[in-house]
Amino acid sequence: MHTDNYCVIMGGGVGSRFWPFSREAKPKQFLDIFGTGRTLLQMTYDRFARVIPRENFVVVTNARYKALVLEQLPELQESQILLEPMRRNTAPCIAWASYHIQAKNPKANVIVTAADHLILHEDLFVEAIRKSLAYVAAHPQLATLGIRPSRPETGYGYIQTVGEPDQEFYKVKTFTEKPNSEMAQVFFESGEFLWNSGMFAWSIPSILEAFKEYLPSLTTLFEEAKDCFATPREQETISKVFPECPNISIDYAVLEKASNVMVLPVDFGWADLGTWGSLYSLKDKDEQANVALHTEVLFYEASGNIVSMDGTQSERLVVVQGIDDCIISESQGALLICKRDQEQRIREFMSEISLRFEKKFD
Repeated sequence: MHTDNYCVIMGGGVGSRFWPFSREAKPKQFLDIFGTGRTLLQMTYDRFARVIPRENFVVVTNARYKALVLEQLPELQESQILLEPMRRNTAPCIAWASYHIQAKNPKANVIVTAADHLILHEDLFVEAIRKSLAYVAAHPQLATLGIRPSRPETGYGYIQTVGEPDQEFYKVKTFTEKPNSEMAQVFFESGEFLWNSGMFAWSIPSILEAFKEYLPSLTTLFEEAKDCFATPREQETISKVFPECPNISIDYAVLEKASNVMVLPVDFGWADLGTWGSLYSLKDKDEQANVALHTEVLFYEASGNIVSMDGTQSERLVVVQGIDDCIISESQGALLICKRDQEQRIREFMSEISLRFEKKFD
């Protein structure tokens, strides 16, 4: 394994679209979604550990999840866990990790990933990660992995390519937010668009130069704290600096503005487990297109449902009759029954719950 290669795992999200299974106290990245005995965070670490030395991992998460990360990834040292005092989206998260890594290895090449992706073909995945790290080590480019679309999906962002490839990497023309169904069909048929996987590769000099050019307000904050990174003073200093960071994603802050962004088209069975719908699409279904997770379910005159019961009560039997295309999920005293095509309203439900109930269901 190349000692200049690092991996940053972003694992601080609350997974609100997976409520009630995913809660703020224990979000989806810390859950064994598939019943494999490994959580999403652990599965992410396992994949990248085939390419990245154990000591070169950095996990950025919310301060309240420190114990969960250390419990689930005992391979890592406490110094490899960066604890955000508050959520500030992906640009400050990546900037902090970049300055932290620079203090340890200014020549490092970094792969950045979320903690909640599913990868079906791991050999192809490892090949793509190695190819990406080698490319950014040799070129001052910002690279992303783009998934070849298999359908006109409205739940993912898209990347438009232009021109001929350079060592299989294409120049990025535009980033596009989640489209409506008509535009998704156009993107799919054009052959110019890829799904935005949210996985990135770059060298430390390249990404810090990009932050300096496109988000100087953030760079100023971290430059003033530069001497503290990878020292015992780092966490205390960040607790003071982080609240001043802008709340902005890496896509908006840097990638949509930079002219040196490249994309590697890949097809290794990727999915972003951001919603119940994405999980439903991945799981095996019965003859009526129903999915059952963590419990026994009997379906009668029912189709297109996904049912998930709390794993601590897995002996419970669920009977579903006359209900179609719904999410049915119970966990820790909260029961959700919601149409699958209305799952974007789950955040709305949670806001209402927090206002109306004294007992916390988040």
